[in-house]
Amino acid sequence: MRKFLLLLSALTMAIGLTACSSKDDAKTEKNDTPKETAKEAEAPKVDVKKELVKFYIELGNKINAKDADLNAYEKKASNPDAKPEELPTVEEKAAASESAAAVASELNSTQIPAGLKDQQADLEAIVKDYAASYQAKADELKKDTPNFEAADTTFAQAEEKLGKVFESAKLLAPSLGKQVN
Repeated sequence: MRKFLLLLSALTMAIGLTACSSKDDAKTEKNDTPKETAKEAEAPKVDVKKELVKFYIELGNKINAKDADLNAYEKKASNPDAKPEELPTVEEKAAASESAAAVASELNSTQIPAGLKDQQADLEAIVKDYAASYQAKADELKKDTPNFEAADTTFAQAEEKLGKVFESAKLLAPSLGKQVN
């Protein structure tokens, strides 16, 4: 009987210790939660690489939606073997100018996603350069002999800046020029 009581009291003590230790663990877990973890739970972590790529694709899609007439004009105008009847017409030139102006307008209304707030200033400057490039083309197309050198230089500068933003996020530099032409 004594052995039984001793065994029963040992079992009771073991259960009591187990119950107390699990309560202490629960308190420790609650108290060990740092404030940073609570902040992280409030604001989910943004995948900057994914957001940058998504922004880049959307930017290209916006341009492609508006620049068809400009691309057609540039293709015809850049053909060195073109016969006079194969050169762009006045109507095509006017349509290309309108197309370039529409791209510039679309780019000027582009918003940088909230997930890219650390890159926002750089991306706004880049989009502004792209818009300026298209606006320069629109303005040049209103002249008798358009010259796109300045517009192409501005576009190349924007490409370089975009590449730096991508490289800072450990991504390969993209080429928007390849995507939109």
